Amino acid sequence: MYYEGQKYTDNTSTVVEDALTVEGALQIVINGVPFTVTMRTPNNDNALIRGLLHSEDVYRQSTPLNIAFEVKNTVMTIAQLQIPRQFLGNGYKNSRTLLSVSSCGICGRTALDDTELMKNAITDSVETTVDKIYGLFQQMKTQQHDFLESGGSHAAAAFSTNGQLLTVMEDIGRHNAVDKVIGNLLLHNTLDQAIGLLVSGRLSYEIIAKAYHANIPILAAVSAPSSLAVEYAKQLGITLLGFCRGQKATCYAHPQRIKEAF
Repeated sequence: MYYEGQKYTDNTSTVVEDALTVEGALQIVINGVPFTVTMRTPNNDNALIRGLLHSEDVYRQSTPLNIAFEVKNTVMTIAQLQIPRQFLGNGYKNSRTLLSVSSCGICGRTALDDTELMKNAITDSVETTVDKIYGLFQQMKTQQHDFLESGGSHAAAAFSTNGQLLTVMEDIGRHNAVDKVIGNLLLHNTLDQAIGLLVSGRLSYEIIAKAYHANIPILAAVSAPSSLAVEYAKQLGITLLGFCRGQKATCYAHPQRIKEAF
């Protein structure tokens, strides 16, 4: 959407019309009961919901979900889902605050020990090169259409063993972009082809958790990871790279999957 504004440069000011990323609320209702509300960019909601429910261990069956959307107003959309109770996972039964809702990923949870559910580290011996990762970030950048227009959205992408991008998704939220990628892979039955995730922003531990639950062993970001993200990457067997800018990158966990090929 375009908005008029006043732009100040040095000692001058001009009226400009800027494209801003749209943000709206999506309420997810499961079996008639409100489950959560997430702020997102209103597109690819089907993929966002599938990815979010998979990441949070709410629904991980292969059977597609029938989702009915109702647009209440310009800022609120309601998604109605009917899921047989026997298919609802622990993420729903625990009724705990979702990872993607809390800004820090810890606030609102019953206990940090919830992450003890993730005990089996990823041991995949897949490999890639730093050169491929540099090139993949460049490819992702060319497909960040919302960002190129507004400068206000994040992106995430998944790539395969042969260094091809499987999908690129954008959203105003980093976590939503990752959920959309995972959901899109699930919708197209290609999640097992993904060996890596690219993220346009910083890395916090909840994105590590999403990669882990999707069994994706390599995670790379443009910005810095948090200390907790590094600790969980080490524990969960995820190769973690930060500061992937231009021809630079820093690997903080499980560097054995990254080969130098200069």
